[in-house]
Amino acid sequence: MTLEATVSMGWVNTVIDAARRLGVEDSVLLETAGLPAEALSWERWPIDFITRLWHSAERCTHDPGFGLKVGTGVRPASIDAVSFAMQTAATLREAITLVQKFQRLISDGGRFQMLPGSRGTWIVYHPRQGRLAFSPHQIEAVLSAVVRLTDWISGSVVRPVLVQFSQARLGPVKGYRDVFDCPVDFEQAFSGLLVSDEVLDKPLPQADPALAQVHEQYSAGRLAALEQGAVSAEDLHQWLLARVGPTLPRRVDAARVLGISERTLARRLDAQGYTFNRLLDEVRRELALAAVRESRQSLAEIAQSLGFAEPSTFYRAFHRWTGLPPARWRREQS
Repeated sequence: MTLEATVSMGWVNTVIDAARRLGVEDSVLLETAGLPAEALSWERWPIDFITRLWHSAERCTHDPGFGLKVGTGVRPASIDAVSFAMQTAATLREAITLVQKFQRLISDGGRFQMLPGSRGTWIVYHPRQGRLAFSPHQIEAVLSAVVRLTDWISGSVVRPVLVQFSQARLGPVKGYRDVFDCPVDFEQAFSGLLVSDEVLDKPLPQADPALAQVHEQYSAGRLAALEQGAVSAEDLHQWLLARVGPTLPRRVDAARVLGISERTLARRLDAQGYTFNRLLDEVRRELALAAVRESRQSLAEIAQSLGFAEPSTFYRAFHRWTGLPPARWRREQS
């Protein structure tokens, strides 16, 4: 997990390709989303970037079934190396377990959960959005992609027993029937697919234990490489900038967002020559200088806005940062 969720270019390109098939040029889609053209050359996108892309596609295509079209257009390349491990798995249940394990390689924008039940097993999708609210088309794309990929892996048509969404219906009922070929409910407690255990546990035609192990090891290596660079001092600096206020963010908060222990976070920052407290101090200094120079707030108000318990504590910190008391430094700046 990262401080800011990201998504692979394979999934980004799936959205762009679907819009292109509906007559929307890449440049128009990016411009409407307010995204730079060079973003197409990046290895991964921040989750808010792809959310902006989704909203752009909604406006440009005017298609209420756009999310379903994206999901049905998914190909193995859309889900990175995970697709190879899935294809050689023993069963669909094992293949979905691999998706759970290596979800980060595809996207940080959500996770899957399997819940056994009396009629089969629910495959539940839990979205993880950024600062921007997800487009409901994103959820529809994920569930339709699950159906498309299970068809591809099994080599035959696989249909769920029931599909449900936590959101309202977006398009005509026929569109959902064409994709899922089963009852579809809306405005439910969660979004997911109910699949019979017989289907999930049926042996797959291309199951290959030896090859599956090779693909899983490769995916594990890719994930480890991604995790190795998951915590950067610069990322944490930006995260702190957005969250420093009267109540200060704590190291435990950052570790929880990252999904790692405080000790692991401390070790990874130490490898880059930083500590959490040093980064927090740098961010407070940056915000303090800007506020004292540019704001009309009193020094006491600035101190409180940066989480200092007393103005005197703020004055001492400011003198340590600049060598001057804040009032004198403000006069000299103006």
